[in-house]
Amino acid sequence: MTANAVQDRNGKAAEYLDLLRSLASEMEKAMQAIAHNVLPDLEESVASQQIMSARLVVLADEISPSLKSNPAVSPAGLGPEMMQQVRVAGDALQNLNRRYAALLQHSSRSVALMASLFSSYKGQFKEASGPRLKHQTWSCRM
Repeated sequence: MTANAVQDRNGKAAEYLDLLRSLASEMEKAMQAIAHNVLPDLEESVASQQIMSARLVVLADEISPSLKSNPAVSPAGLGPEMMQQVRVAGDALQNLNRRYAALLQHSSRSVALMASLFSSYKGQFKEASGPRLKHQTWSCRM
């Protein structure tokens, strides 16, 4: 294997590790946006997550052929320290992903409950009668 190929693979592995960490940071931002009810921040974070996830898939596909060609070599020919960092970042991302999924599920249930609550009340307009201007008021029947 040439020095350029090793350097390229190590560069891709470093980028992969950086993307894992950045994706974890974006997931944290998204959870904060949900907690603070800031939709634009959530939308921006989700868009960033999609871009990062797509790049992670591309990098994984580029790095993995070396595993198939020489299974005796550690994944992508990387050193044990780099592999440990990738595993730690991957594990942290998986844990964060479980929290994120639980938050989204809980938020979805809350939205469904609120939608159900508000749809069960039928609002009606009432108009004042008499010679004065008619004023409209909103009321709910329970």
